[in-house]
Amino acid sequence: MGVLEGCQLNMKGCSKKTDQKLDTYDWLCDIPESANATDLVEVTFKNTRKGYFRNTNGLALEKGDVVAVEATPGHDIGTVSMTGQLVLAQMKKYHVDQTRTEIKRIYRKARPNDLEKFEEAKAREHDTMLRARKIAENLKLNMKIGDVEYQGDGNKAIFYYIADERVDFRELIKVLADSFHVRIEMKQIGARQEAGRIGGIGPCGRPLCCSSWLTKFSSVATSSARYQEISLNPQKLAGQCAKLKCCLNYEVDAYVEAQKDIPPRNIPLETKDATFYHFKTDVFGRVMQYSSAPNMASNVVSIPVDRVKEIMALNKQGIKVDSLLEETEDGKPIDYENVVGQDSLTRFDKKKKKKKKSKGNGNGSAAAQATAASDNAEGASSSPATEGGNEAPQEAAGNAEAKAGNGGQNNAKNNGSQRGDKRQNRDRNNRRPQQQKQQPSPSDGESTPARSEEGGAADNEGKNNGQPSNQNGNQNRNRNNRRNRNNQRRQNGGNGGGDEGGNNQSSNNENAKGGDEQ
Repeated sequence: MGVLEGCQLNMKGCSKKTDQKLDTYDWLCDIPESANATDLVEVTFKNTRKGYFRNTNGLALEKGDVVAVEATPGHDIGTVSMTGQLVLAQMKKYHVDQTRTEIKRIYRKARPNDLEKFEEAKAREHDTMLRARKIAENLKLNMKIGDVEYQGDGNKAIFYYIADERVDFRELIKVLADSFHVRIEMKQIGARQEAGRIGGIGPCGRPLCCSSWLTKFSSVATSSARYQEISLNPQKLAGQCAKLKCCLNYEVDAYVEAQKDIPPRNIPLETKDATFYHFKTDVFGRVMQYSSAPNMASNVVSIPVDRVKEIMALNKQGIKVDSLLEETEDGKPIDYENVVGQDSLTRFDKKKKKKKKSKGNGNGSAAAQATAASDNAEGASSSPATEGGNEAPQEAAGNAEAKAGNGGQNNAKNNGSQRGDKRQNRDRNNRRPQQQKQQPSPSDGESTPARSEEGGAADNEGKNNGQPSNQNGNQNRNRNNRRNRNNQRRQNGGNGGGDEGGNNQSSNNENAKGGDEQ
């Protein structure tokens, strides 16, 4: 591959990717007329230090070339960061006046010997900074030495320090000169300049603005955070320099302009039901949130700014609105929250299908028929009748119950053949404990089958002795037994199987025998 000419990205020219801090994108680098517009060249040194020099020798310089420039004393080594017409714009930006400022010149492109001296001087910078800090501490000076930069030829060192007040460092300069045998220059910088020289990554995940492009540090006040309704938490508002973040000033003008149309927040909204207080405002969305409690989020309602103005005007006239939200033609209020469901965390989950409940096996209808028949039998037995007249309704009720039991047994057999013998056995095992729990206890005055037989024998003795009142007692006990069986059928519903039908049939047969004995 041949050598690329003109604008060579990531190599020289208008390279967008570079390791230099405060780098500038030269968007005129591929225009030949721009390169010959001026002989001024921008040169970058360590960290964020820059300088402007004249190319008096007419060297063919491009972005990224290492050059040796004039210094006091000796020479310095730097890297060309910009050439051409944009250098004049940069000098105007940094308020560099050619008529009032002495502009030094470029000697040559750096030679291997110049680069060796430059690397040796850079290797001593860290140790020099640590030793200088100890010297300042021994002299009890209220200052912090943040960085040390050696000149390219190693004859001069620049010490950058931070101090809250004026410091008399004349004694310090003497000690440093005797210790390092170089010319000493002291430069005071602020906390933000120090962060820019050191560099780092901000909480936004990008390189610090002061180390990448920001050169003019304007004052930042907490009012910028208030206009943007940012929490006044010092730990979140402060940057790596322990000062307020410079980015707080980036959008404050837009917020101030947008809040001019926002109604005052200290006026509550009156409705017929309650009073609502301001809670939060979306300035650019023009939506205000109101809460029913003044100091906490309770029943928060989002209202457009125009609606808030309308409600305030009505309240000023003494009129209380029915609802904070606007009502449509249908009479329903407009909901401004969660319009498309984007706040729901489960909106992409698959909905579970509900299992359909299995309908009854037909026992319900048979049980209903048996209940109707038993009710008819009770109605007949309640009227005064002879002994023979009471036996007929009881036999009819027993036959109806026997039919219901047979119908339930046939349905259970059909279902068992369809579902399988295993499921039928499992259902039987589950029903037996329930039937045992539902059996009435003798203490409640309800008779068991054995007790009914004894009662029948006693009744026969009573008949033989000429006591007709025992017949009424037998009728009441039989009526109670039928009611208990009907209640059990209603509780079991359609879950009754073949066993239940068989049990009912056997109990009906016993009752029928008792009636024959009577």
